[in-house]
Amino acid sequence: MAQNGSSHDLLDAVRSGASGPELREIDLPTRFRAAFTRKDEVGIFEGRTDKDVRRSLHVGEVEMPELAPDECVVAVMAAAINFNTVWSAIFEPVPTFAFLERFGRQGWHGARHDLPYHVLGSDGAGVVVRTGSGVKSWNVGDKVVLSPSYVDEEDHGSYDDGMMSESQLAWGFETNFGSLGEFCIVKANQLIHKPAHLTWEEAGSTTLCAATAYRMLVGTHGARMKQGDVVLVWGATGGLGSFATQLVKNGGGIPVGVVSSDEKAEIVRAQGCEHVINRNDLDLGEQGLRHPKAGRILGEAIRRLAGEDPGIVFEYLGRETFGASVYVARRGGKIVTCGSSTGYRHEYDNRFLWMRLKSIIGSHGFNYHEAVETNRLIGLGMIHPTLSTVFPLDEAGEATRAVQTNQHVGKVAVLCGAASEGQGVDDPALRERIGETKLTLYRRSL
Repeated sequence: MAQNGSSHDLLDAVRSGASGPELREIDLPTRFRAAFTRKDEVGIFEGRTDKDVRRSLHVGEVEMPELAPDECVVAVMAAAINFNTVWSAIFEPVPTFAFLERFGRQGWHGARHDLPYHVLGSDGAGVVVRTGSGVKSWNVGDKVVLSPSYVDEEDHGSYDDGMMSESQLAWGFETNFGSLGEFCIVKANQLIHKPAHLTWEEAGSTTLCAATAYRMLVGTHGARMKQGDVVLVWGATGGLGSFATQLVKNGGGIPVGVVSSDEKAEIVRAQGCEHVINRNDLDLGEQGLRHPKAGRILGEAIRRLAGEDPGIVFEYLGRETFGASVYVARRGGKIVTCGSSTGYRHEYDNRFLWMRLKSIIGSHGFNYHEAVETNRLIGLGMIHPTLSTVFPLDEAGEATRAVQTNQHVGKVAVLCGAASEGQGVDDPALRERIGETKLTLYRRSL
């Protein structure tokens, strides 16, 4: 399937707006540049306190794999860094090469992924440049964003909810050929039409976090937020929290955002969140949110602002915050969790859960429908990108380091095939109606 040719030939054609027929006439390159980890470096951080991802993330040429019938090759214009890229680069909680080895035992299609290098990246936007023989609804030249939910259509569980499929994988984390490169390989059911008013870097930085928040709050498998619900959002300027705050506000809920600085509080207010708590103002001492009275103190602060306890707690920080989350949810309230970035082992007083009839809802990723619905809201200008910083592909390690050390707000993007920032807008009139103030809020916050 791979043909002789330079990656620059095809990328140059994509950048210049070549048509589908024109793109098909240009050879697909046999090699392309990407950001990857190496199997022979697993273990390099043993005994080290600072597991600096700049040591383990490399940028160089990799082989173009053969295409399966249900797959497409996408010229990636821009991608984004998510926390799973950090996990991959520090080889924790397990080296992702273990995922690739397991996938590699599933026949020819899986064996392609079991390589001595792992091309990372689970968010991106670009242009379809090749389609497999079984692809029906997508064509070369289509502008797309990429969903990281990798689902086997032959698994019966996927027909109820793709996330209930036992074979569901996180693309670019549990599979190879992710978005942090000039090209990537995706299944056709990962493609979504790109919102026409967004730049490449904006479009490539939204789907994973925005759709994860959508499933947690709005979708039928999450908290099923309704109008008037008070929702506590931890890390309200983070990748997930920045979209959760918007989804709550857009859906008629009342967000209460928790942040760690006055500067971040201003960003959240600019997004329309009236009630904001700076966690540093809670007087919890050195123990912080693990203080025995943290829940009570936080609950009082929420009631002062919103007038009542939250019906939903949007939780992804884990160990540091989970005890307080369980405490502050109202009677019959829901704590919906999709992660544990501060630690997986949670402690909470179970009396406040069972005696007040609260529920903990586990949420992981999102299905294809939820990803499409989320991007529909983005395309309508109801939910906006929260992109703050953009790096070139050569500095993918620096971009990942920024996320690893929490030296960012919102989302961090990487230009892969795009020649510069600001490209890819196909509907400037819609962009003007929405306004740069909303679309670039996080860029201007730095």
